Amino acid sequence: MSEELDELFQEVILDHYRRPRNFRVIADASHTADGNNRLCGDKLRLFVKVRDGLIEDLAFQGDGCAISKASASMMTQVLRGKRLDEAQHLFDEFHRVVTGPPDEVPDVPEDLGKLAAFAGVRKFPVRVKCATLSWHTLQAALKDEKKPVSTE
Repeated sequence: MSEELDELFQEVILDHYRRPRNFRVIADASHTADGNNRLCGDKLRLFVKVRDGLIEDLAFQGDGCAISKASASMMTQVLRGKRLDEAQHLFDEFHRVVTGPPDEVPDVPEDLGKLAAFAGVRKFPVRVKCATLSWHTLQAALKDEKKPVSTE
């Protein structure tokens, strides 16, 4: 069963890498931020449109490895329509799942949905930076930080 789940999760990640969702510019974004991971070559620009404490729209542009691009793609899908506090909660849960001890099986909450596909990343510390780049970039965008996010 574990091998079947691993294959399914790999398929989800590859699908989002090959056909990223919300891979575009939001012309009237209220927040933007840049992120990069020089170790892997990941670079992205995140666009967020927030209105009345709600993430109305979220998109990204850039290049990166399969993990980085898929994570950004899935993040934009999951967070659209969420309140800022809900987005923070999902960031915290995602970060906990991917950065936990590599030898432990993570407790993945249901609200992460397909983001559970990244749970295995914790076994590969270098890849954790790829998976979390878009999430840290979102944090910077919402805080209006001008310095690019780096996961080095």
